[in-house]
Amino acid sequence: MLRFSRHALDQSIRRDISVGELEEALVGNIEIIEDYPDDKYGPSCLVLGYTSSGRALHVPCSYPSRPILKVITIYEPDESSPFKVVTPSSIISQDNADSPPAQ
Repeated sequence: MLRFSRHALDQSIRRDISVGELEEALVGNIEIIEDYPDDKYGPSCLVLGYTSSGRALHVPCSYPSRPILKVITIYEPDESSPFKVVTPSSIISQDNADSPPAQ
């Protein structure tokens, strides 16, 4: 089961990445290219996967072995470098900055 952060939903729309493409990228041969076992929001990682059309996607998310996979954000890797460094804490902090203040 997939669960999306608000940031992931916003970015998938802005980047024209469909839920179907995300599912394809996470079902095939995935590679965990960065590991964040001590992230303050819980263990997570950066996954590289491919859609059926060959589109590469980076997916920072909770560990794929968990029953509910939380997608933190999603993007196409920058072609000029093999990895784009994104920490889950920085993404979640950005989500909180976009939220209205607590009443």
